[in-house]
Amino acid sequence: MTPPDDFVRAVEAVLFAAEAPLTIDAIRAHVGAGDVKSALETLTANYAGRGIGIVRRGDRWQFQTAADMAHMLRRDREEPRKLSRAGIETLAIIAYHEPVTRAEIEAIRGVQISKGTLDVLMEAGWVKPAGRREVPGRPLMFATSREFLVHFGLASRRDLPGIDDLRAAGLLDPVDLAFDRLEDSEDGGEDGAISGIEAG
Repeated sequence: MTPPDDFVRAVEAVLFAAEAPLTIDAIRAHVGAGDVKSALETLTANYAGRGIGIVRRGDRWQFQTAADMAHMLRRDREEPRKLSRAGIETLAIIAYHEPVTRAEIEAIRGVQISKGTLDVLMEAGWVKPAGRREVPGRPLMFATSREFLVHFGLASRRDLPGIDDLRAAGLLDPVDLAFDRLEDSEDGGEDGAISGIEAG
């Protein structure tokens, strides 16, 4: 096969390096005067039957994986995100109490949270700023995002598990269960409370 001329190669290089599909005018701005349309037709023919091809989408052109090869690239490449306990607790508080401020999160957890914890949750796309509380200082509030619902397979926050669901799934710490029993028992007395905690 005869190697393409330099103009065709230039069009190929511009398309290959482009971050988004390009119009003919955008390609021409890079490669200068010449028959860009003819070069695209040449490249389309040259790439026919290969693993990638040049395709037209509306008035824009781009490289694209061959349709019959696309299934090979649909593996899940997402690396699992491992959250710290602080991250998990912070995410849960936001999900169940949103919108909440940082001070409110800390009041519920009983300890301060590092700025990095919220940064990690926002970088994951699960938490987003949700305006400011209309109180002195106007602190920033946080809420869960659409990506949070998608990642955890929830149609809405109403689908979040309740306390009974979490208990049934074994996701509550023994100490949490003990405190639940402590609150539920009105006549257990101090001895009953201690034995309940030890039993948990």
